[in-house]
Amino acid sequence: MKEIDKEIASLCNIEAERAILGALMNDNNKIEGLDDFLKPESFFVPLHGKIFAFILKFIENGNVATPIKLKQYLDDSAIDGESCFSYMVKLTASSQMVLDIKGLAESVYDLALRRDLIRIGEKLIYESKKEDIDLSVTDRIENTESRLFNLAIYGENDRGFKKIDHTVAEAIKRVSNEKGIELYANHVPTGFLDMDSITGGFQNSDLIILAARPSMGKTALAMNLALNAASFFKKNNMDYAVGFISLEMSSIQIVNRVLAMKTGIPSNRIRLGNINREAEFRALIERSKEVSELPIFIDDTPALSIASIRTRARRLKRKHNLGILIVDYLQLVRGSTTPRDANRVQEIGEISYGLKAIAKELDIPVLALSQLSRAVESREDKRPMLSDLRESGNIEQDADVVMFIYREEYYLDRKVPTEHDRNTEWQEKINMVRNQAEIIFAKQRNGPVGSCILRFDAPTTSFSNFSDRNNDKCM
Repeated sequence: MKEIDKEIASLCNIEAERAILGALMNDNNKIEGLDDFLKPESFFVPLHGKIFAFILKFIENGNVATPIKLKQYLDDSAIDGESCFSYMVKLTASSQMVLDIKGLAESVYDLALRRDLIRIGEKLIYESKKEDIDLSVTDRIENTESRLFNLAIYGENDRGFKKIDHTVAEAIKRVSNEKGIELYANHVPTGFLDMDSITGGFQNSDLIILAARPSMGKTALAMNLALNAASFFKKNNMDYAVGFISLEMSSIQIVNRVLAMKTGIPSNRIRLGNINREAEFRALIERSKEVSELPIFIDDTPALSIASIRTRARRLKRKHNLGILIVDYLQLVRGSTTPRDANRVQEIGEISYGLKAIAKELDIPVLALSQLSRAVESREDKRPMLSDLRESGNIEQDADVVMFIYREEYYLDRKVPTEHDRNTEWQEKINMVRNQAEIIFAKQRNGPVGSCILRFDAPTTSFSNFSDRNNDKCM
């Protein structure tokens, strides 16, 4: 470790640090642009960081930072047997001709990052040698990756004020390009006309909750949305990717479903290999090539923690420019608490908050699937409500959009009447809702609530636009 300390000590520019401090005390206006990235901890010499911190504080409070005014706060500090006040006076005297203060600040900042990289490596060595029953090798890797990501975005968070003309130009750019073609910039189209008419597509930084009872088609709809987004990106030559984290199904099961959607061959037959060796097999090969070219990345690692999901999302964002993240499903994600001290409501709260934080940090939509409580089954009207969300308080609070799937056909199929008259009435009713799925938007922070109808084909688990566009199917 002594060798590492020597490496860290060699990565500094003491003269540049002195020049920056002296120039700032000569002219506080030179701080402009520096405080966006330069921090007190960027300085190698602790006293330099302390002086810089007080300079920042003085300027933020509208005061002038000079050696005389800083003296009372730093007089106890000393360097090389010299009082801090005397040292600051020398800095101001020797820095009157500093011209390129920003270049010096960038050099100090760069050296600080390099020192931090060495420290991260040092910590990795220490943690790798240490035996810890609660910390797996995977956890160590993810911790290191998280530190590296935080280091990569260091200094990028404080963007400051922008003149309105820049923001107006950005807003126009998000609406259309030079040819007036809609661009993906702040939303991901769902691919369903009626859904997009309500949501305008999934908005960046939004957490969208897709909830339903089992067998309603949550995963199927999520896969349809993933395919639609990936197809949209590819068709428009957009360099974005779709991330799909499956905590319930394997990647093979998901791909089988995708191929069923694309070919029209029931997924159960594909799973069993019960297909026609001529036309159907040829269709499978052709569609599999199309699917392989889509920018979809599937992670089927079971029992992931919210920290692991964040790490993997950051990695996919960095490598493949993640455009939307889908998590199937929320209740299978682990929180950071251990089983012996876990409170389920608190854990779900941590998970939903964590997913929202990922959406904001990476500036992407995050679509998380969620189970509904059994309370739905005990009601006559089984349309879901917000109160049906399991551990609902935090999920409802953190979500920007909450959408439910309701298929009346599913419930009617399970209560076939025996009497002839009632059977006729039942048949008429089920014919009206055959292959229909109602998508209910129970919450939308930045838009209207309502519902729309999609067509659902159970054998291929595929959703599509409802065919009758003349009827107003969006309510």
